[in-house]
Amino acid sequence: MVFVTAATLLVAAAASLFMAWSIGAGSSGSTPFAPAVGANAISVMRAGLVVGVLGLLGAILQGANVTEAVGTELIGGVTLTAAAAIVALVTAAALVAMGVFAGYPIATAFTVTGAVVGVGLAMGGDPAWPKYAEIMTLWVLTPFVGGGVAYGVARLLIGESLSERPLTAALAGVVGAILANVGFALLGPAGEQASVASVLGSGLGIGGAGPPAVTLAIAALVAVAVYADLGRDRAGAQRRFLLAMGGLVAFSAGGSQVGLAIGPLVPIFSDVGVPLWALLVGGGVGLLAGSWTGAPRMIKAISQDYASMGPRRSISALIPSFAIAQTAVAFGIPVSFNEIIVSAIVGAGYAAGDAGVSRRKMGYTVLAWIGSLAGAFTLGFGLYSVVDFVV
Repeated sequence: MVFVTAATLLVAAAASLFMAWSIGAGSSGSTPFAPAVGANAISVMRAGLVVGVLGLLGAILQGANVTEAVGTELIGGVTLTAAAAIVALVTAAALVAMGVFAGYPIATAFTVTGAVVGVGLAMGGDPAWPKYAEIMTLWVLTPFVGGGVAYGVARLLIGESLSERPLTAALAGVVGAILANVGFALLGPAGEQASVASVLGSGLGIGGAGPPAVTLAIAALVAVAVYADLGRDRAGAQRRFLLAMGGLVAFSAGGSQVGLAIGPLVPIFSDVGVPLWALLVGGGVGLLAGSWTGAPRMIKAISQDYASMGPRRSISALIPSFAIAQTAVAFGIPVSFNEIIVSAIVGAGYAAGDAGVSRRKMGYTVLAWIGSLAGAFTLGFGLYSVVDFVV
């Protein structure tokens, strides 16, 4: 009996690693630096290496919220078994891997959510309608908010109504303000996250005004630093800002996407005493492996096939991507980085006419997103029903 249990857990862990590899190759590893690659700010291979390391760090420091949501909040009345987790993860990973090799960015959050809900209902669980409402709201708003903000920022940056230097510095300040309020596991008490603004602000002795004061100070420092850098070397400063944004999005991708790979394992591994941090490290290593071995193909596809991107439009795409990703992490909502980045790239691309935006490619991608959600749900429900009947 002990051998059977150990073997089952081993298979579940292998399925999770396969899912993590698929995500690293097709979502968290390919999307964050795709705009920078499209703007010739970094090579494809170097982008894959850097995003893997940053994704690992994000998984460890920010991955708990989404992991717990995927593992325990998508279905009610039942707890996922090892067999259910294996079916869900293998189903989702197979669909994502198909997208990687076909060159189409399958939405990982759609596949994992669909598969987990499918197996959960097949087990006799109850739909978690409030959580579904949160998820669907973010999924539906992402293309409009991300693409719309990217379009607006790109129009300002490439237009002549405002000076580019102070505008770019102001945008950097906004990014600094967001970063000051991002939660990190190392800054909070055990099992919780805390932001730089909350930690430093609480030590100022000015009550509730502390965190806002720290936020403004960090935003101002970042804005001044970017403004000065632009004055010394405009092209170089744009490239450095773009790479910094890519790094922040890569870190956010790790924090968001690791939960899609290891979330289904939380109920079964917690029963045998495996701590969440250990699962986060394992999932982060899987993301790292996927980024290093499989991401370059998808980086090329996203950076070149959807729109022609220069540095300013690439910056415009990454700013809303970072904000949406951190919103999802904070609320524990599984979100697809493919959806976030592709929508932002298309929005920024349209700011300069059509800028090479491939309508055909975009249409097929949207169909792939919808099909992956429906397909993962159907396959998850059907396969688990078969497994349950046979066993």
